[in-house]
Amino acid sequence: MKKTHIIGIILIAIAIGAIFASLGDASTYATFSVAQNNEGKEFHVVGKLDKSKEMLYQPEKDPNVFVFYMKDSDSTERKVTLHQGKPQDFDHTEQIVAIGKCVGNDFHASSVLMKCPSKYVDKKQQI
Repeated sequence: MKKTHIIGIILIAIAIGAIFASLGDASTYATFSVAQNNEGKEFHVVGKLDKSKEMLYQPEKDPNVFVFYMKDSDSTERKVTLHQGKPQDFDHTEQIVAIGKCVGNDFHASSVLMKCPSKYVDKKQQI
């Protein structure tokens, strides 16, 4: 066998290993119940902001902690601690995707994705 063939086989093996490693780290969509049963594993939880509960953000104390309550697709409510500052227009969001892990009964999110209805509504309909 030539050296180029051996190097090619090694590079293919490394590429296949990298693909399988990245698939293992990929997080999946779930509910709070599934995330709690798999504590420590990262999930995307889709839900709605519970506006009846208090949101807590004290930037003078810790600008990287924002706490809110969210209901998932099964209507299970959990306290979510976002380890970032409060996102702009968070109060007007329609749907939230919290990306993080369950720790006990709380969900600790490293980031959130928001769908704001005002961005998708035609301005003529708002009048």
